[in-house]
Amino acid sequence: MERKVFNGQIFNEERALFGIKEARIEDCVFESGESPLKECSDLEIDCSLFRYKYPLWYCNDVKVKDSNWFEMARAGVWYTKNISVENAMIQAPKNFRRCNGLKLKDVVLSHAEETLWNCENIELNNVTAKGHYFAMNCKNMEIDGLSLDGNYSFDGAENVVIRNSRLLTKDAFWNSKNITVYDSFISGEYLGWNSEKLTLINCTIESLQGMCYIDNLVMKNCKLINTTLAFEYADVDAQIDSKIESVFNPVSGTIKAREIGELIVERDKVEPGKCNIICDKIGKRSDKVVW
Repeated sequence: MERKVFNGQIFNEERALFGIKEARIEDCVFESGESPLKECSDLEIDCSLFRYKYPLWYCNDVKVKDSNWFEMARAGVWYTKNISVENAMIQAPKNFRRCNGLKLKDVVLSHAEETLWNCENIELNNVTAKGHYFAMNCKNMEIDGLSLDGNYSFDGAENVVIRNSRLLTKDAFWNSKNITVYDSFISGEYLGWNSEKLTLINCTIESLQGMCYIDNLVMKNCKLINTTLAFEYADVDAQIDSKIESVFNPVSGTIKAREIGELIVERDKVEPGKCNIICDKIGKRSDKVVW
């Protein structure tokens, strides 16, 4: 069957191309009217503009290139399977919800509030995002080259691998499981609380009360900058190639560091000696934290 082509058209009505299949859309503008491409499948969308709400819901097998979502194209892609977006600017918030099989490459999400929620089987390559609550409750993610500015990211996420990324994000990876981060920079308070199996390799981290309340925290060849009150109630295996400003009540495991400014162990809260501290230079030992 020959693919139907829509070229250079401007659409204003609601559900403008509802349910179309095997179509190519190029140089088109979806100006107004909700849900213009709802329940569509096998689409190729090239150099087109989405200006209004809910453009791609309940779709299957969609490829989007060189296209843009404007601010009012919010909640743009929900309940959709097998969609790739390449070389796009997305201004609209609340995009990508409950999608399965999502690929983003060379994409800028300039208002990424509440974006990428409850999705599965995701690949992100060279993505820039600004907004809070990014990637909440997502599963099975492969990420390379993410630049993220926004707090509360990856809350409840599972089975995530992140490489070569820069994350400025408070409360990242809360309630998460099986997260591995390679060769990345992370800055944010309260990193990783209530998580399980968090692994950080060749990373540089800045955090206040970071890496606390974690079951099975692994850190290899990491640097900690301006990081205080780290590892509270954490089961930790950490190799830190820098000074740690302060370590507070680790519950078990091993911490190896070049230097620790202050080691705080409250004997009524944790069992002393259950966490093995390997460090030749500890500036101060305390049995009580000062807030």
